[in-house]
Amino acid sequence: MVGLVSPHGGRRLQPRALHGHARDEAAKRAQSLRTLRVTSREKGDLVMLGIGGFTPLEGFMSPADWQGVCDEMRTGDGLFWPIPITLSTDEETARAITPGEDIALIDPDTDAPLAIMTVREKYRIDKAHECQAVFRTTDPAHPGVRMVMQQGDVNLAGPVHVLSDGGFSERYGALFMTPEQTRSEFERLGWSRVAAFQTRNPMHRSHEYLAKIAVEVCDGVLVHSLLGNVKPGDIPADVRTRAIATLIANYFRPGTVLQAGYPLDMRYAGPREALLHALFRQNYGCAFLVVGRDHAGVGSYYGPFDAHRIFDEIPGDALAIRPLKIDWTFWCYRCAGMASARTCPHDDADRLLVSGTKLRKWLSEGDPVPAEFSRPEVLAILREYYASLDPSEKVEVKLSGASAR
Repeated sequence: MVGLVSPHGGRRLQPRALHGHARDEAAKRAQSLRTLRVTSREKGDLVMLGIGGFTPLEGFMSPADWQGVCDEMRTGDGLFWPIPITLSTDEETARAITPGEDIALIDPDTDAPLAIMTVREKYRIDKAHECQAVFRTTDPAHPGVRMVMQQGDVNLAGPVHVLSDGGFSERYGALFMTPEQTRSEFERLGWSRVAAFQTRNPMHRSHEYLAKIAVEVCDGVLVHSLLGNVKPGDIPADVRTRAIATLIANYFRPGTVLQAGYPLDMRYAGPREALLHALFRQNYGCAFLVVGRDHAGVGSYYGPFDAHRIFDEIPGDALAIRPLKIDWTFWCYRCAGMASARTCPHDDADRLLVSGTKLRKWLSEGDPVPAEFSRPEVLAILREYYASLDPSEKVEVKLSGASAR
């Protein structure tokens, strides 16, 4: 059998987590160190470093790494990387930290030590430059831009030793899988050509169609759900993963799909985030990433297929994983089924464009959802969730671009 694709940048995974006695000793030592509470986004990055999802990074990026990643998608030593992985703090805290010092990074949710970091460098960045490079905009209404602009003014660089998975395994159980675990499961299933399907939403009919295309051409599909934070109005991870599990159980052949989750927050970086999604899915053992319309997008900041094009703009040896690019998908009433712009000859009037934004809008407003849009078992779970919300918890969902059709 052909083996699984190699991890990014080398032949083996490089998790930064400590275990057993080493972990216990480090956790004890962390109690005596200067502490720094990390943000939710930084926590997700730390957990990914710990489990090897960000192989071969050892920690948070240096100024040379930051500059190279922003401008050329390369770290200071030439490693392909599309989005800066950084840790920030305020001026006063940074002033007290001495280069070479070990500090304890504190979980924002539990106040427990999450990692120990050796601070090698302190540096300032041009936040607007990072936003323009990564998000293609400096508009503060963009959730990723807002995240960067609100971070501390000083970045800290250096390697980390991670002490915890941040509670993800406790909260999500077997759904939270490390790259080592997914690779082991792929080998048990006899899979070598695995496609990753990225989702921050419940899977509607268009998602189902994309995943089934991947099943047709690969050994299996990893339906990989984001478990970190999303923007207001998006559906929480526990709800969407339950809806996905129901869809898989009822509409996919057994042995063709593995459902798992990963700990990052969404950055909404569109094309650049599509590259990051591909990179760490390579670490999870996937040879392909399904890239549909508006991958990792938000609002109208990116063209619907900018994430397709960016894979053609990077060097051929940047990543071993390859995109499975799929055109517009929709329900065609004349075809009487799901179709794509490559296969359907009919006009827009015959098509129902299936989008997560439109589905959230209908559900949040209590409107009926066409049967062609989502499976009834999935809709039952989502309607239950929206019915449980207090009116103050509901966020207005606005349609833009293709979603408004």
